[in-house]
Amino acid sequence: MDRNQVEQLIVLNADKIPAYGLNNVRALLEGMDYCEGCILMTQLKDPTIAIILSVLIGTLGVDRFYIGDIGMGVGKLITCGGLGIWWIIDIFLIMNATREKNYERLMMIGSRRF
Repeated sequence: MDRNQVEQLIVLNADKIPAYGLNNVRALLEGMDYCEGCILMTQLKDPTIAIILSVLIGTLGVDRFYIGDIGMGVGKLITCGGLGIWWIIDIFLIMNATREKNYERLMMIGSRRF
């Protein structure tokens, strides 16, 4: 993939990846085909959707299920969001947790490729 295509994908998806990981993601995308990179980037979870889920039905753990934290989602479901305390804390943490999970997925895919 050429540099312009990589930059387009980075700009379009920069809000879904932590700032410190952009260079690693850029290097990962440079070694891919454009279609492959597009498919990979469309599989990232949106932090905005995660915060909306967290506010509306976070006590049931749906926000954690959405980002792939199944264990934490089950914990929140069983405890009704930690009796509301875990739910309130997660409202502030879920967007960064979503970005971290996206970055972990990308790096795991990158380690399998090389």
